[in-house]
Amino acid sequence: MKVKDGICGFVVGDALGVPVEFSSRKELEKDPVVDIREYGTYNQPKGTWSDDSSMTIATMTSIVNKKGIDYTDIMEEFCKWAFEGEHTPHGERFDIGNTTFRGLSRYQSGVEAQKCGGTSTHDNGNGSLMRILPLAFIEEIDYETVENISALTHGHDRSKIACVLYVEIAKSMLSNDLTIDEHISNSCEKIKKYYEGNEELGEFDRIFNDDFSGGIMSGGYVIDTIEAVIYCLKTTDNYKDAVLKAVNLGGDTDTTACICGGLAGIYYGFDAIPIDWLEVIPKLDDILSLCEKFEAYCDES
Repeated sequence: MKVKDGICGFVVGDALGVPVEFSSRKELEKDPVVDIREYGTYNQPKGTWSDDSSMTIATMTSIVNKKGIDYTDIMEEFCKWAFEGEHTPHGERFDIGNTTFRGLSRYQSGVEAQKCGGTSTHDNGNGSLMRILPLAFIEEIDYETVENISALTHGHDRSKIACVLYVEIAKSMLSNDLTIDEHISNSCEKIKKYYEGNEELGEFDRIFNDDFSGGIMSGGYVIDTIEAVIYCLKTTDNYKDAVLKAVNLGGDTDTTACICGGLAGIYYGFDAIPIDWLEVIPKLDDILSLCEKFEAYCDES
């Protein structure tokens, strides 16, 4: 079941990164992450996942419950997470991005769901990229819908294009038996053609040209994040090494690792995820059950 492969790969990557979020690359070079840790940045138990997985689970929950995409209902599920602690590993939300918080606050104040996302260049954190993976499993999903779901919290074209590119790579991995390089290259060509003339395409040149010679950043900026994810996938050959490489870049460790882990889970399969990592994930049975329901919805739609 590919939904299980991708979502569990995603959640495990998230859990790897949570204890060392905001750690510098130099710190992690001295003390690299080689296994799932406990406590750390947020003083959370081993296996704890963050807002990345919570918002992904919220998205899936809405789509399953509504048997389709309802932007307002997705925002309702996001608000249940942000303000009521639903869709969390331990009943409370301990992390939320600024742009996401502003978007949800706008929604609560009465703004229409699709108009809540920030649209300035400063609103290009990775808060929509980190929750967009479920859309890749919906066979007939179109780019406009991916953009709209990004825009619930992140409405700038840069974030929207990053989400579409990520979903396109995931869809390629779901449907074609290619190398990672081929999946990425083919997806880039589709994106360049679809967004031809959009000045934001220039922000993706390093990915399009497969040129990361200037170094890899791993903060919360959406372009840095998707570059880091692609770099980690291209320079490893298994799930474990990919997500550990992502975490040990430092910075926004949970998000880089979960976004990387989602694609690595799809590409290498569920069995490639270390079982001892899976076993410490809180509410794993609930996550697996949701994956089954989501896959059933995708099969029916």
